[in-house]
Amino acid sequence: MTETVTISESAAKRIGSILAAQHARKAMRVSVEGGGCSGFSYKFDLVDDVQDDDLILEKGDAKVLIDQMSLVYMSGSEIDFIDNLLGQSFQIKNPNAVASCGCGTSFSI
Repeated sequence: MTETVTISESAAKRIGSILAAQHARKAMRVSVEGGGCSGFSYKFDLVDDVQDDDLILEKGDAKVLIDQMSLVYMSGSEIDFIDNLLGQSFQIKNPNAVASCGCGTSFSI
């Protein structure tokens, strides 16, 4: 797979600060699961272990892990962190998604 996932500067800063506060956790795992109002949903977990097939993304103090199955659905995506009047959240800008829900955490391909 030639396309990878990128991390925006704002997401890298936020992930880095979260990991700094969670000394027992070494990385944020982003995965895709079935379900959600549009078919698939993104899941964010703080973890301390790396699996053999994980894609490891590092930017600044941020470390993100994505398993190979999730990478199939996320190829070419950008992980971003939004902080606006509506609140703060991680968002995945996924070029493969043909539809997504209003909450921004589920999508369909």
